[in-house]
Amino acid sequence: MRDSERAAALLDAERRLQAAQRAGDVAALDQLLDDRLVAIGPDGARHTKQDDLTAHRSRTSIIDNLVEEELELIVAGATGVTFFLGRVTGVLDGSPFAARLRYTRTWVHDDERGWRILAAHISAV
Repeated sequence: MRDSERAAALLDAERRLQAAQRAGDVAALDQLLDDRLVAIGPDGARHTKQDDLTAHRSRTSIIDNLVEEELELIVAGATGVTFFLGRVTGVLDGSPFAARLRYTRTWVHDDERGWRILAAHISAV
């Protein structure tokens, strides 16, 4: 697969991720998150794939609205990076939140499972 084809597939994966986040779709998130995921939240806390899935499953993390302002991506072989900037509102641990956030996500690709997020960093802007 050429990098241009992988870039199109990565853009599709990013769009599916955003839709899964909005819907709280744990099954879709499970497919898009690599088992080795390490994500650093805006507060500096470290989260795993299981942490993320548990938060969505238990509804302690609810995304009501996610509006993309910018999205850039880089593909180099089986590695991709997406840079998302947008506004996110929802409820986290029972408290409403609204923030402008930048997500930097590192994705890995394999022919069997497609693109999956290996690492992520989220910061308030």
